[in-house]
Amino acid sequence: MSLLSSAEFWIALSQIILINIVLSGDNAVVIAMASRSLPPAQQKKAILFGSVGAIVLRVVLTFFAVYLLTLPYLKLVGAALLLWIGIGLLQEEDEGKSMEGHAGLAAAIKTIVVADLVMSLDNVVGVAAAAKGNVPLLVFGLVISIPLIIFGSTLILKLMDRFPIIIVLGAALLGWVAGEMAMTDPSIVGLAANQHALHTVVPALGAMFVVAIGKWLSTRRGQRREQQLQATKKQPAV
Repeated sequence: MSLLSSAEFWIALSQIILINIVLSGDNAVVIAMASRSLPPAQQKKAILFGSVGAIVLRVVLTFFAVYLLTLPYLKLVGAALLLWIGIGLLQEEDEGKSMEGHAGLAAAIKTIVVADLVMSLDNVVGVAAAAKGNVPLLVFGLVISIPLIIFGSTLILKLMDRFPIIIVLGAALLGWVAGEMAMTDPSIVGLAANQHALHTVVPALGAMFVVAIGKWLSTRRGQRREQQLQATKKQPAV
């Protein structure tokens, strides 16, 4: 009880919650995009379970964050994974709707958890610093953040239904984050120390890469689907 009555506890808790709100905007976009093709009832489950799973893994990651961020090439691998996730999320919505219910829900949750884990490599450092080694405070702060992330994801999901361009912008955001992550990898930092323009150019290229490849793959799938449909129509009735 003495812990709860101390001003330091509440200040640190407020810092953790604020850090999560500020740094979880891109995570909310991923959650909304990954669940957008599911039926409404499963969208709620994907957002809830995905957010909870992501927060749990974020707590675990926080204990190892300072060490992990010093490993060379780890962020490059994470950046490549984010590019792949962004391209996948940009595929046509009808492909997701054709998936079986439980398989689609499981796939959405997995995408949310993996993407959040990769994107949180940098975020957890700020959270760990605010917690100052206080594990109960860290866990409490992250748990309180869950409703905020869920609300943000639900809001973005509704906006996506009205403004589909947000889906493209969300995928571009993942490409941008991937570029930023790559440029902060220990193996790259020294080489790009004096090339400040690269810290803008590389993220921009990442964003354009995700959108271009995602749209290209989506167009190819649509063309193949149309060809299959035409071939089926030409087959004589038995």
